[in-house]
Amino acid sequence: MKWSEVRQHFPERCVLVEALKSKTRGKERIIEEMSVIDDFENGNAAWKVYKKLHSENQNRELYIFHTNNEEIKVIERSYIGAFLLEGFSGT
Repeated sequence: MKWSEVRQHFPERCVLVEALKSKTRGKERIIEEMSVIDDFENGNAAWKVYKKLHSENQNRELYIFHTNNEEIKVIERSYIGAFLLEGFSGT
């Protein structure tokens, strides 16, 4: 499906999608075709399913979007092998 089709089929919903056809242009990931895995009332529910699926197979290209957005934009960032704990002072 294209994003415009997803928006028509799932108005005002959070959707968990898998990119079926995508490419990188500069630092932007362009998702040309996607499959909707499920739709949700809120992002928290979508996030729980995302984490489960991602832990089972990290090679899947999964995203959560809200269909109120006319366009989707994914910016790629390099993983440097570290993470930041919010509120962690290191002491």
